[in-house]
Amino acid sequence: MSSRGSLYSEIPSAPSHVVTWTGDVTTHVSEPYKKNMFLQSLYGEDQEKLTMLTNGTNKEKDDPQNQVQDKDLVECLENSVQFWTDFSKVHYHPQSLYELNGLGMDVQEFNNYGIGRDVFSEGLRGEEMNERLRFFVEECDHIQGIQFIVDDSGGFSGVAADFLESITDDYTNTPVLLYAARGPGSYMNTISRKQRISRALHDAVSFSRLSSFCKLIVPIGLPFLSRSEASAFLCIEDEKPYHCSAVYAAAIHSTSLPFRMEPPGLTDSHFVAGAVDVNGVVQMLAGQARQNMVAILDVAMPASSLTGEQNEQSFPGNLHSLTPEIAEDMEDLQAVESTTIHGALNSGGYHASISEVKDSVYAAYQRAIKRPMFSHLSVASCPLPIPLPFPSIFGNLVGQHGELLGSPIPGSHSRGSLDVRSIPMAARLRSSSAILPFIENRLGNLCRFGIERGTLGVEVVQSWGFGKDELEDMGEALSKMVLALDPRSQISSDSD
Repeated sequence: MSSRGSLYSEIPSAPSHVVTWTGDVTTHVSEPYKKNMFLQSLYGEDQEKLTMLTNGTNKEKDDPQNQVQDKDLVECLENSVQFWTDFSKVHYHPQSLYELNGLGMDVQEFNNYGIGRDVFSEGLRGEEMNERLRFFVEECDHIQGIQFIVDDSGGFSGVAADFLESITDDYTNTPVLLYAARGPGSYMNTISRKQRISRALHDAVSFSRLSSFCKLIVPIGLPFLSRSEASAFLCIEDEKPYHCSAVYAAAIHSTSLPFRMEPPGLTDSHFVAGAVDVNGVVQMLAGQARQNMVAILDVAMPASSLTGEQNEQSFPGNLHSLTPEIAEDMEDLQAVESTTIHGALNSGGYHASISEVKDSVYAAYQRAIKRPMFSHLSVASCPLPIPLPFPSIFGNLVGQHGELLGSPIPGSHSRGSLDVRSIPMAARLRSSSAILPFIENRLGNLCRFGIERGTLGVEVVQSWGFGKDELEDMGEALSKMVLALDPRSQISSDSD
């Protein structure tokens, strides 16, 4: 994919006539990646596969000839996806993409906060990235907030922190909701003790820096998504980012659905309820008395149907965390939640009405032993569509419309977009003291490896450009997060 996007025809840049070098010139050109079968069919490069679309007939998805082609495309995607561009159907605006050039390393080497720290400020990169954001901001009638997603497992964390700092300076009153996501590959076992210390310090520094430039941060990414309760009805291969990213993207899509609903009072809709903007969610979760800005993301994919009181799998029991290192069974009387449910099915397998969903959820909370202090519910009738490039991650208990079956489908291990057309979804952002272990681990590692004298970590953080004063400031900020959730905690960033 071109860094100029694919929405408009790219105009090649004219060669410069200014000669600044008179010596020999050697040009190194790498072979471009070949488009896979899916992209070839999408962009019309494989004319043979698109014959039935160009001969004047209109073949539906259920046509046997079309099915053969779709099966080939699904198999191709499952076996050949390396990058997100391999399965993207979106046409990008020329201002949407920005390519980091001149780093002299591949993405595997771009693996810690220090490497990415000065990338944003080098040359005109920062100015160019800000200009691209400004282009879209100026297109808005009203900007309710900024959703920011970053893979915080490597050097892009440093780039994102500098970009976020610039955003907070330019858009002071605009709340930033940050999703810090990472794949299972980032949890791989390191070989040496120095590598383990470097990884622990990266996680601590990255979290501290990123959280200082947003109003609400949501860590996402389990070490083994395939073994988690969130994958109870899924067939995930952890080594495939293609699989894991689909789950995380679906969850983020669901949590952001209320931002796209019409505000209450403007329309009398029978299809949505509980609209709230980005600032509303931020204030709801992080603006309460204890000011906790680290939220947990839970998901039910697919969501169970609305059933009777005796069903143990009814909402909210089938919501499970995508946030790592949390205390699963911790009771918190001050917990605050914002839940989105869309495309829910009733006990008969039909799409439930907005009022049915509300009544079912409220009844479930009334029966629950543990209840949040406050809960907001957003409901939409539309399910999550499953388009062709969606990976084959559904188990054999998931039906065509995401209904959970009583018995497995014979001869089927995993199911994809040819078998499952849509699914009901439930996703929840919650502010809870269950996030304490996540913060405490980063604070402890920062103190143990970065602030205390004589450890290997001191050299690491110095090579990243951080002095002791900066690290102590980070430790103080993390200590305040811990104390906000657990006033009895005496943990401190003071190395003495």
